[in-house]
Amino acid sequence: MRFCPKCGALMLIDQRRRVLRCVRCGYEEASSSSRLVLTRSIVHTEREKLTIVEGGKAEVPPSAVLLKGEVRCPRCGCDEIYAWQIQTRAADEPPTTFYKCTKCGHTWREY
Repeated sequence: MRFCPKCGALMLIDQRRRVLRCVRCGYEEASSSSRLVLTRSIVHTEREKLTIVEGGKAEVPPSAVLLKGEVRCPRCGCDEIYAWQIQTRAADEPPTTFYKCTKCGHTWREY
């Protein structure tokens, strides 16, 4: 990553001309390397990271833990429950805990 020496903005690679160009002021300089390395990353929104719970049914993610005797299913009273947490709200708020009963499959959440 390189920053413009004139205005301090990020410089991006102009692939056609193999130069670095400032996104703000247009300043250009030749690449200091004999080869340019391009990388791309995908940033997912919080909404894309969510586990969808519809009608009380949810798949149990690999990160879930099996709780025995700590929580009871409100529907059937079973005490073997899968639990997992997902950050569904702002980062400064606690995550949402999801539960799924091993006996009846009922899924619920706690904020």
